[in-house]
Formats: sequence, C-alpha cells, structure tokens
Amino acid sequence: MEKEKTKKPDQVVFNEETNSYEAGIKPYATNVGAPAIAMEDVTTWKNANVKKVNHHFKTQFEAIKASYQEMMDQFEYNNLIYRAKFSFEPVVGEQYHLYANKGEEPFLSIIAPSECNFKHLGSFKLTTDKLWERTDSPVRK
Repeated sequence: MEKEKTKKPDQVVFNEETNSYEAGIKPYATNVGAPAIAMEDVTTWKNANVKKVNHHFKTQFEAIKASYQEMMDQFEYNNLIYRAKFSFEPVVGEQYHLYANKGEEPFLSIIAPSECNFKHLGSFKLTTDKLWERTDSPVRK
C-alpha cells in the first residue's frame, strides 16, 4: 500500500507539486492573524481624472474647431477675391477693398469705403504667399 498523504491544515501554505512550504516566499501575508487584503477604491480617482481628461480633449477640440473656422473663412474670402473682377495687378502689402456692384458681382478696388457708394464686403492686403489677409473686422451673419 502506498503511504497515505496527509492533508495539511488550511493555515499552512504547502505546495503539493513541489512538496515544499511556501509561506515565506509569498508576496502577501499568509497567517490567520495577518491583516485582510483589501482592494483600494479607485473610483474617486478615476472619476476626477476622467473629468480632467475630458476637459483637456474638449479644450483641444474647441481650439481645432476655431482654427478650422478661421481657415475656412480665409479660404472663402480668398476664393471670393480671386473670382472678383479687377483690371490691375495687386501689389503685395497694399490695401484693397472688395465691393459688390448693383448685380451683386464682387470687384476689387483701391478706392476706400468712405469714398465709394458700393456695398463694401471687406478690406484686404495681399501677402507674400499670395493669400489675401483681411484688415477689417468681418461682419458675422
């Protein structure tokens, strides 16, 4: 008959595969009097940080959205100016004024809005990149 294996008590940390006591090598306390292992509640930490992260992304999104809107506005008035009628070659750095004639067709002029009776659409300067930069405040619709 084989020698009967005796079951060790629950409080004894014994590995039957290696046939050795392992209480001393465990990363946690193993005796009955050891403090209970309790998981920390990280819900408050998570909630506070989720709020911060969401604020960060919302702020970034708003900045990108504003930058996009500014770029689209610049694209629209550059497109409008390049489609407008004018019979001169604009000089970089000089100010020009965009008007709409009676037929609502845009045209570019060097005449200031105070000296003209046409509908003023905006004042612009040509940059070295050949982009039109608005020099007056746009009227929002």
